[in-house]
Amino acid sequence: MPKKIVIIGAVALGPKVACRARRMDPDAEILMLDKDSNISYGGCGIPYYVSGDIPDVKELSSTIYHATRDESFFRSTKRVEVRTNVEALAIDRKNKTVRVHDIKTGTVEDIPYDILVLGTGSTAVIPPIPGADLPGVTAISNLHHAVEIKKKIAKGEVESAVVVGGGAIGLEMAEALTVLWGVKTTLVEMQEQLLPVAVGPDLAGIIRRYLEKNEVKVLTGDCVSKIIGNQKSGVTGVETGAGFIPCQLIIFAIGVRPNTHLAREAGLAIGSFGGILVDRRMRTSDPNIFAGGDCVEVQHQITGQRVILPLGSLANRQGRVIGTNVSGGNEQWRGAVGTLCLKVFDLGIARAGLTTAQAIGAGFDAVDALIAGSDKAHFYPGHKPMFIRLIADRKTRRVLGIEAVSENGDAVKARVDAVAALLSHGVCVDEISNLEVGYAPPFASAMDIVNAAANALENVLDDRGEAINVLEFLDQLDSPDLRVLDVRTRIEAEPYVNKYGKRWQNIPLDELQERLGEIPTDEPLIVICSSGVRSFEAQVLLRQKGIANVKNVQGGTALVELLKDVNMRNMRVTS
Repeated sequence: MPKKIVIIGAVALGPKVACRARRMDPDAEILMLDKDSNISYGGCGIPYYVSGDIPDVKELSSTIYHATRDESFFRSTKRVEVRTNVEALAIDRKNKTVRVHDIKTGTVEDIPYDILVLGTGSTAVIPPIPGADLPGVTAISNLHHAVEIKKKIAKGEVESAVVVGGGAIGLEMAEALTVLWGVKTTLVEMQEQLLPVAVGPDLAGIIRRYLEKNEVKVLTGDCVSKIIGNQKSGVTGVETGAGFIPCQLIIFAIGVRPNTHLAREAGLAIGSFGGILVDRRMRTSDPNIFAGGDCVEVQHQITGQRVILPLGSLANRQGRVIGTNVSGGNEQWRGAVGTLCLKVFDLGIARAGLTTAQAIGAGFDAVDALIAGSDKAHFYPGHKPMFIRLIADRKTRRVLGIEAVSENGDAVKARVDAVAALLSHGVCVDEISNLEVGYAPPFASAMDIVNAAANALENVLDDRGEAINVLEFLDQLDSPDLRVLDVRTRIEAEPYVNKYGKRWQNIPLDELQERLGEIPTDEPLIVICSSGVRSFEAQVLLRQKGIANVKNVQGGTALVELLKDVNMRNMRVTS
């Protein structure tokens, strides 16, 4: 008899399971169920639909050849039966049935299965604060939310909005509201920096600068305590630590919770973070039930710990693994390193692995190096600055994470992807130093910036010179005890010398050997250049000559210039 495969959830994971299972087992009976009417759509494209970059919401559910992925498409093209507006109520593991409720007809029935797949996703969190139930308060977790938000804005009902949450979705929604519609937008993040679980405070400062440059007001270390309005007119404003903010729309983007009610009620094993526990074949504690996507916990390939990683890219790859295994195959999902990329106005951001603070929290003796460089050869027209941080364990030299930002988002993603692919293999810093990547001036320098970042990290690990983070440096900038040695050319250094006087000494690197006698040897010294390269060479020379109390500014004046005018409230190094 044909195998009966029932899949609950038809957005990301479910369709991938169904299509892979059909290719592996042409005779299987495959049924997908979803309580919504919209299925198989690109949820990560929602901010770009709201912004107008994607003009028609149907494009999020279309194939590359413009077919709409609906019930008819799956039935005729994929030979997969789909039932929408059908909610799964309970799983009877003993009798291998799923009780479902047809929302339109009201009927309840039991559907038998041989293999059951749970792709129940997650639910966006809206905290239980006063006013959270008012019209105009929403999350962004499905197409219905997106359509309603866009309609409300298009009707001219939104002059100002508050986005709560400084993670990826919050940043994307802040841009979406501002870039096309001109909505006056305030972004509120409870932590002391944006993207708190993705990048370090300094790179978060660059992101903040781009938001504020594009007229998004940013409040960090703050939260919405109350929503003001009434059921008739909706939201009129919010109360925060910074005071009252008028608005007609509030979007919560503070995270998600895995949808595991069905699994819990069925007695399946649930992890400490609330997700369904699965093995490497994506099987639950019941060998006849598989699960994947936002509703499961996966193993982090660096820490070995189980985590929730609600990423559409992972759901699709897990879906293929499940589709293979429910059809008799034996493919394994080995975990993830949390690779993420996004765009904030003109800025591309990517990261993988652990931040420095996360690595320390996981028990590693973590150190990092940040460098400023170019996305392509410095002599090639149109080159853009790029900042890359690498994190490693001091004892083992194992690379633990990478973070990068630049206006060239493709170049950022390429560097991070190259390292992300190696993180799970325990790659060491020297292997990134010598990582073979493509070179042509329109795309990269001969010594690629990712190689240069590893070289800088090797210098830290080998104690060739002590570094100082730019945020720490900016903290000291107004101190009368600050002594800076600027080894750039006179033209480059002149504005700083004029501003800071005797505290800012300029000796170009090519003159340093002959002018060592001008440098005080009995007080702390911070050496700086435009990127950190020349200043490191100066630091090596100074240490060789017995001037040891010297720190080199990571990222140099390139990063100082980006961060010096940013609202620095609560932006400090926490690791």
